[in-house]
Amino acid sequence: MAQVREAHDGAGLAQRIQTEVERTIQRSLKGLEYLGSPAPAVGATPRRTLLRRGTLNLYQYKSTADEVYRVPILLVMATTNKAFIFDLGPGRSLVEFLVGRGYDVYVIDWNPPSRNERALRLEDYALDFIPDCIRRVQADAGVDDITLIGYCMGGVLSTIYTALHPDGPVRNLICFTTPIDFTKIGFKDVVDERYFEVDRLVDSVGLIPPRVIEAGFDLLRPAGRAASTIRLWDNLWNDDYVKSYRMMDRWGAETLPLPGEYFRQTIKELFWKNGLYETTLRVGGHLVDLRSIRASLLHVIAEHDHLVPPECAQALVARASSNDREEYVLKGGHVSLVAGPNAVKRMWPKLDQWLERRST
Repeated sequence: MAQVREAHDGAGLAQRIQTEVERTIQRSLKGLEYLGSPAPAVGATPRRTLLRRGTLNLYQYKSTADEVYRVPILLVMATTNKAFIFDLGPGRSLVEFLVGRGYDVYVIDWNPPSRNERALRLEDYALDFIPDCIRRVQADAGVDDITLIGYCMGGVLSTIYTALHPDGPVRNLICFTTPIDFTKIGFKDVVDERYFEVDRLVDSVGLIPPRVIEAGFDLLRPAGRAASTIRLWDNLWNDDYVKSYRMMDRWGAETLPLPGEYFRQTIKELFWKNGLYETTLRVGGHLVDLRSIRASLLHVIAEHDHLVPPECAQALVARASSNDREEYVLKGGHVSLVAGPNAVKRMWPKLDQWLERRST
């Protein structure tokens, strides 16, 4: 019996060694291919441009299902990043999933702001850009009600808009990993009021360079880039892993600059004064009160989010006056909640299930 076990263990060890040899060879070959190949294409779902206005793009994605829900979806991207995280590629695209399930989808995407746009403020995003896009979605879809979905700071802007328009067209408000209590956000120590000279920075540069924003992310996870590179090398033999990695890496590398005044206002009013949570934030002269939100509300929070941990996000559902409100805390991180294999298996089906009876 012992001899049988030894033979079986020996065969298993030989197989593991052979597998690792094959993977090592593939890593070497794939490494050369990786270095010499262009960045992967993203954003393959057919779309048309409804609006191009300075830093703002508005795209429309038409439902591909036989039966289309009446209430269209407007996705608002975080102001620091491009919106192709919603449309990475076939089988990896939230937009593709939603249009396939019967929703007409519209996406607010951001371009790098020009020098002439350095004075943009929260008022411009929440009281001009978003309302302008909503009106265009209403006209294009031929309906009054919309579902507004915001990701991270896109969720903050969507929340501000909805709170200031309690009788407006937002039938459903959905937020992904949206910070509300900024004393709990991952960035709070990076922009500590005692050390961070926001006025000097904004007055000197006008537009906040992407590297400043990226440095903040790096400080939250100092070993993140190194660990990511190690994981890539370990999985370089796996074409599907490499493709997903390169898509995510491209998205992360295309961080956008921010208008200086918007950045100054965000730091002072949200990070330092915690105005959204403390109900002291005024936008366009109007007090932003989360209790004014009455739309059907869903907040999807990532359990392992190092940037917007659950305790930073949970005040939204707790404070809103919506009779219909839910909070999902799902496994995943700040990005993997929305895109990637975990999102496909966990978040997307739950989102569709929540939407289907609120979109007719």
